[in-house]
Amino acid sequence: MKGAILQLNVSDDPEANLGETLAMFHEAVGAGAEFVFTPEVTNCVSTSREHQQDVLQHEQDDITLDALRKGASASGVWLLIGSLGLKTGEADGRFANRSFLIDPEGGVVARYDKIHMFDVQINETETYRESAGYRPGTQAVVADTSFGRVGMSVCYDVRFPLLYNALAKAGAGIITVPAAFSPVTGAAHWHALLRARAIETGCFVIAPAQTGTHRSAAHRTRDCFGHSLVVSPWGEVILDAGEAPGVYNFLLDMDDIAKARGKVPSLANARDFDAPQVES
Repeated sequence: MKGAILQLNVSDDPEANLGETLAMFHEAVGAGAEFVFTPEVTNCVSTSREHQQDVLQHEQDDITLDALRKGASASGVWLLIGSLGLKTGEADGRFANRSFLIDPEGGVVARYDKIHMFDVQINETETYRESAGYRPGTQAVVADTSFGRVGMSVCYDVRFPLLYNALAKAGAGIITVPAAFSPVTGAAHWHALLRARAIETGCFVIAPAQTGTHRSAAHRTRDCFGHSLVVSPWGEVILDAGEAPGVYNFLLDMDDIAKARGKVPSLANARDFDAPQVES
């Protein structure tokens, strides 16, 4: 499979971001990509919930989703839109952080709403409360493509290995982890977490990421770690995009999934067990 990651540095202006994303998409297709991957919140990175209420749209109206679906159809490629921030119509006003798998006809094959919300205090100056603005999903998702079955996840999900075990047991050979990772936790944990998820499941892990300082006209800016990764089922880093925005091409041999699982059949060897008891 010939793939391409779009490592983005989007602003809080979805219309401005779309032109840059489409330009990268067409560059990737021109270089021969058969499957293109974008990061989490491809349409808008913002620290202001009020601003998001002004600029985000419902799924049926979202300009980024519409344009990228048309791009996939015109180019005849598979596309993983890492996620979009979308209005939901919920009474509490919270958004969805929704990933989309798009087929070469531009159809939506699968939707996945991020399950695990990034509610953390990293240090005295860096705090995140994703659940204040986004509602969590509840459903794990796998979907079939012409290259194999894909398991979908988003960013903070990567810290919850039971989700990935379930995706692999459901037949996934590729797992996607689009992200907008904090530079602090990224430097400490990003590579280790993604390699671990690949090794545990015997899957390719494809993790397109946001990078750099994200432009904002009127609100506090946000920084992201970058380093979009592709990891083999054996845990080898096939691609590390570093910190520069751009198009990053890669090639996967899908036979590597069976080879890795044949060497260490941990999925097949897994056993159910009783919960631990405290011995006194």
